[in-house]
Amino acid sequence: MIRAFASRQFVLFLLTGGTAAAVNFASRIFYGRWLDYSTSIIVAYLTGMVTAFVLARLFVFTESSQGWHRSALIFTLVNILAVVQTWAISMGLAYHVLPSIGVTRFSREIAHAVGIAFPVFTSYLGHKHWSFR
Repeated sequence: MIRAFASRQFVLFLLTGGTAAAVNFASRIFYGRWLDYSTSIIVAYLTGMVTAFVLARLFVFTESSQGWHRSALIFTLVNILAVVQTWAISMGLAYHVLPSIGVTRFSREIAHAVGIAFPVFTSYLGHKHWSFR
């Protein structure tokens, strides 16, 4: 299991996932101009998810034996867990944890960044073994 996280594939996953996370983070701020915080987290996650799928399929899981449509369906299912994790952590930190410890400046940005980072390992395993096997 440890070896799976030290592989070239995992490093590529982190790089492409980092790009998708940046898209997710920036788009949440953009969507936040018109949507409330909770909704903008979900819509931004979907934007990042499309970015992540395309980059992962093209650069990380290049030897996938599944077609694009099947991979996309399973990718979406794996990401349902990740979006729930991202949303719950972002909301909990922004509205409960950070204010209770006196962090008010950039609390939504901090909370969302932590929320995005949290499902990295569960997503990698899900995509490696199901989405792009």
